[in-house]
This record gives sequence, structure tokens and C-alpha cells, in this order.
Amino acid sequence: MSNDFLNVFLSEMKTNVNGFIAIAVTEIETGLSFGNLTVDPGFDPELAAAYNLEVVKAKLSAVKALGLNQEIEDILITLSNQIHIIDISPNKKFMIYLAADSTKANLGMTRAVLRKHKLDLEKNLA
Repeated sequence: MSNDFLNVFLSEMKTNVNGFIAIAVTEIETGLSFGNLTVDPGFDPELAAAYNLEVVKAKLSAVKALGLNQEIEDILITLSNQIHIIDISPNKKFMIYLAADSTKANLGMTRAVLRKHKLDLEKNLA
């Protein structure tokens, strides 16, 4: 994996997501952090991703147990002043955890920016 590519991805997310707070890219199976970035020194994206990894694993298990023939595109968690998006790669190997200020972020644009970069990120994390 190219560390340069990951750094460019993290930087582009910071630049292109209004209200950006933090981002982390984590391997789902092991919980290994590929990288993270935050603009808030009090917000630990690696820790947040580790906790939210449990949400992802539970949802993947639920989809399987229910026999749903569906793929999880993303998981949205809405807090009082933040949105947290957990975007899962198509190959289910990694997740992108993104936190943004809900008063500044546009949910549709944020999802579009994530989708735009997710496939390239998947290719480079292989």
C-alpha cells in the first residue's frame, strides 16, 4: 500500500468535506488502523474507529443472520452537533470513519466525496 496515497486521501477528505472533524481508515478483520487525521486535538479518530468497528461487525452479522441479500453502503450516526459516517469498502476489507460538524456538513456532498475516493482507496489498500 502506498502511504503517500493514503496521506493524499486523508488530506483531500479534510479539504473537501465541510465541517470536517476527523477521519480514520481501519481494516475490518483486524482493527488495524491504516491512517487517521483530525483537526480537533481532543478527538481521537483511531479510538472512535475502534469502537465503531464493533458497530460494523454487528451490522454485518445482522445482515447475514437475517439472510438479507444486501450490501451495507454506509452507516450514519447522527449526534446533536455531529454526523458520523462509517463507509464500508465494497470488498468489506476496510472501513472509513468520518466525523463532521452537522451545522456545516452537507450529508449528500459528504457521501459523494467518500464514494468518489472509496474505490481508489480500495485498490491501493490491497
